[in-house]
Amino acid sequence: MKPLPENIRGVLFDLDGTLLDSAPDLYAALLAQCAEEDVPPPPYAPVREVVSRGARAVLRCAFADRGEPALEALTPRYLQLYQDVMAQQMQTFEGVDDLLARIEAHGLRWGIVTNKAAFLTDELIRRIGWAERASAVVSGDTLPVKKPDPAPVLLACERAGVEPAQSLFVGDDRRDIQAGAAAGLYTVAVSWGYLDGGDPHTWGADIVLDHPAELAELLQLQPVVA
Repeated sequence: MKPLPENIRGVLFDLDGTLLDSAPDLYAALLAQCAEEDVPPPPYAPVREVVSRGARAVLRCAFADRGEPALEALTPRYLQLYQDVMAQQMQTFEGVDDLLARIEAHGLRWGIVTNKAAFLTDELIRRIGWAERASAVVSGDTLPVKKPDPAPVLLACERAGVEPAQSLFVGDDRRDIQAGAAAGLYTVAVSWGYLDGGDPHTWGADIVLDHPAELAELLQLQPVVA
């Protein structure tokens, strides 16, 4: 474990698989598309494992035999179906709501850096009530590049008004750790997310945590008194 920087001012998070368990909604959209296309639906487990790779990876679970051009053609309808059901079955991971409350109560700023398209990200955080709480939201198409490029992380720091050297980046994917490290943030890999089939202990993160409460403890954030 690498020691925390002094005077932490901000915490940036990946969205899907780190703050939100959005796989149930993504799977529901796939089931709807399978019904439309009269294709047997795949089981949930292999879909959940690949959701962090994006819509094409999810579609490949059901339509791989059709080839990549067909997957590309199916993607707009899939995203529409996902938008229809977004935030209906998804949940924050256990401990995330408490963690965010502690971050805010401690006077720290928090934000989101995701590879999800902005039209989905913005609508999702509006539906779950985070639009006015997050100090910065950077989506996969906010810039010409996305994670693992560090530019979205640096933009989020700028928008949140925090210095990278006084901030953490928290994610459940190797790309999160690569982006955060390249941007100069303290990197936290979390084992509670999707992981894209990988082992977070091999990603070179400054620390690996197993539960959001451990991040609150690391930052010495006291419980919020109701």
